[in-house]
Amino acid sequence: MNETVLTATCLTKHYHGNPALDNLTLELPKGRIIGLLGPNGSGKTTFIKLAAGLLTPNSGSIAVDGRPIGPETKALVSYLPDRPYFSKNMRVGQQLDFFQDFYADFDRNRAEEMLTTLGISQNRRFKSLSKGNQEKVQLVLVMSRRAKLYLLDEPIGGVDPAARDYILNTIITNYDPEASVLISTHLIADVERVLDEFLFLHNGKIVRSGNADEVREETGKSLDQLFREVFQCLPNC
Repeated sequence: MNETVLTATCLTKHYHGNPALDNLTLELPKGRIIGLLGPNGSGKTTFIKLAAGLLTPNSGSIAVDGRPIGPETKALVSYLPDRPYFSKNMRVGQQLDFFQDFYADFDRNRAEEMLTTLGISQNRRFKSLSKGNQEKVQLVLVMSRRAKLYLLDEPIGGVDPAARDYILNTIITNYDPEASVLISTHLIADVERVLDEFLFLHNGKIVRSGNADEVREETGKSLDQLFREVFQCLPNC
């Protein structure tokens, strides 16, 4: 039985000759919440877009559930970008309609229950919602799919602490235990309580990785403290 949901091998991506990912090799285990942690410009969004099939690598390979990235893997991956991807004039209910039409694994009842709990009407236009509620609506849509891999790019960036707590609790309680969640963020202190595994990314390379609980026990430090120590010793941070 394959216990890996994503495999990247010698993965390289350049923009105008500048490497965003540099010969990156990693495996993401099934049934885990994994933090892809690094400062802005470290390559986090590039990696997530490659895994989502939105970019093509210059070299190397990447596979989800043993299948090369392509139309087939898009049905296995639920992707939350780092900025809104719907027209802000759309109503929330129209966004649900879109997901229902486009994704066979979308659980509309689950999404509607979460929106009701939040007190967000489906008749509201997206642009009339606060920044925090916009983020929550997008997360509700993404987490209401029955995917094998959830790719969340900066899901708690730019929102207040209460919204962050809701977003993290939604992630914990609404993904299939057999699925995996990859959370990209630079806000280590806020997210580390939900992480099973972590990857520190610097200039397109993994500089440290491991099991979050084991590393905290071994070092006596939080991931946030360890992150600051590791990146303080690296150039160009």
